[in-house]
Amino acid sequence: MRYNEWRVSYGLLQNINGAIAGGGVSKSLSKVRKSSTKMLSVIREKERPLPNAWYRYIGCRKFSMLLLIAFALLVFALGSFVVNKDSTSPNVLQRIGTLGTVPYVNGGHHEASQILGEKDKKKDENRFQIPAFKGASVLPFRHPCVNFTFPPPPPPTRRRLGPRPCPVCYLPVDQAIASMPSSSSASPVLHNLTYVLNENPIKSEPHGGSDFGSAPLITFLIQHNNRKLCDFLYFIWCIFIKGSKPGHGTGFDFDESDLAELQQFHDIIVASAIFGNYDVIQQPQNISEEAKKNIPFYMFVDEETEAFMKNRSILSSSKRVGLWRIVVIHNVPYSDARRNGKVPKLLLHRIFPNVRYSIWIDGKLQLVVDPYQVLERFLWRQNANFAISRHYRRFDVFVEAEANKAAGKYDNSSIDEQVDFYKIEGLTPYSEAKLPITSDVPEGCVLIKEHIPITNLFTCLWFNEVDCFTSRDQLSFAIVRDKIMTKVDWSINMFLDCERRNFVIQSYHRDLLEQMPPPVPAVVRRPPALPNTRGKTPGKRIPRRGRDRRSGSSRHRKAAASNRDRNFF
Repeated sequence: MRYNEWRVSYGLLQNINGAIAGGGVSKSLSKVRKSSTKMLSVIREKERPLPNAWYRYIGCRKFSMLLLIAFALLVFALGSFVVNKDSTSPNVLQRIGTLGTVPYVNGGHHEASQILGEKDKKKDENRFQIPAFKGASVLPFRHPCVNFTFPPPPPPTRRRLGPRPCPVCYLPVDQAIASMPSSSSASPVLHNLTYVLNENPIKSEPHGGSDFGSAPLITFLIQHNNRKLCDFLYFIWCIFIKGSKPGHGTGFDFDESDLAELQQFHDIIVASAIFGNYDVIQQPQNISEEAKKNIPFYMFVDEETEAFMKNRSILSSSKRVGLWRIVVIHNVPYSDARRNGKVPKLLLHRIFPNVRYSIWIDGKLQLVVDPYQVLERFLWRQNANFAISRHYRRFDVFVEAEANKAAGKYDNSSIDEQVDFYKIEGLTPYSEAKLPITSDVPEGCVLIKEHIPITNLFTCLWFNEVDCFTSRDQLSFAIVRDKIMTKVDWSINMFLDCERRNFVIQSYHRDLLEQMPPPVPAVVRRPPALPNTRGKTPGKRIPRRGRDRRSGSSRHRKAAASNRDRNFF
């Protein structure tokens, strides 16, 4: 019995029982019959099959397949229309392109979550807006990397692992290029810098520095603690103080042909240096054709390194080694090659006055990610104008100073003198009270910078500390940053060191490479020749004969005894 008929019969029984209980059985039975016939007719109408023609078509497999294909084509056409409409919309192009920076702080890594906390991480995952430039409206935009998180750390092992790279979400090169801001960022408070040129600098400070750098500008910030930054820093001393223009009779001089090229305008440059023949040139990898065409790569070398490269036929008259354009430095200001290397590292804005962005990498590093992608990830996406990685292990300047002394990085008394000076001037050990500042110690082998007055001031101040004290720039980074941040609403993007290791590969210095033993050539062991089994049954053991038999076998001894007996008779 079908379910509907069972339901009708059950209702019929209920009606009959009610009629019996209340009397008038005959009348009720007639009513029940009429109602039951009506209900059954309605149910049969509902259950009546479709017309025969439709039933035949639907039952046909070919018709069903054609119907499914037509529905799939309709869905595909609608989806492609929506995608094309979104991709060709001018708002999307503006959001990805000329509107500018996308501030997003990558959350999810265990180090970042420990420092920033869960609240900041949730804020970073929310929808955000791109700040508009002149004449543009603010539009909401969800960055493709907004949901990117670090994978969980590997399980602990007994083997001690050093610092390793971690995954980084980069945009494709074309999207990274489109996200470059169309105009420079606004420099807070300080809108212009004029550099002092003085033939005979007079040193009045106990830590007066060299004739090349002249004055520790951090002293100016300390002495003028109650004054605004713009009151006294329109004119600053920032090396190259002896000549008419940087690189021309100032110390750290360039050839005339190089000097003219360094004055040209570039949106982006990549720079590095090797002094004292200390490193081996590392060629960048994974560089896009757009970057090769539009971004120059400059390598600064001294005369000693130039002579070595010419003797090894590495450097020719074209002054090019792979992607690197070699710039030779004459009249280096310091006897210490490491200190000479700090001049282009910290003061690229003085050497390249018409450049918007620069990426500095130390000579021992190899760049393995396109410069456009690096800038988009660490500057433009973060709405930052200066980025540097923090040290992978140490966060405190005082701990870093002790580690430098233990490793023999510099004279211990000079390190103590520098740290004691900073302690008197207010430098304190790092603690959570300094948050959102995540570290006082950078891993300073990579600098990513937009050339605007406030960042130029910071690197000028930083270099003058290197000029006045030790060349260990990790020790002087925090005091300069903190003094500026007390007067200006400005900050530095200090990203994870494992992220830095994602786009640069670190090599050894030349002296360590020369001390290493040469690599052992791989010995190719040929497999033993297979025995000749021609005409023999494979897999069947061949009995030994004569001398091939083992001397210890009883059969061999018996045969030998019989032979001796024959020979005797």
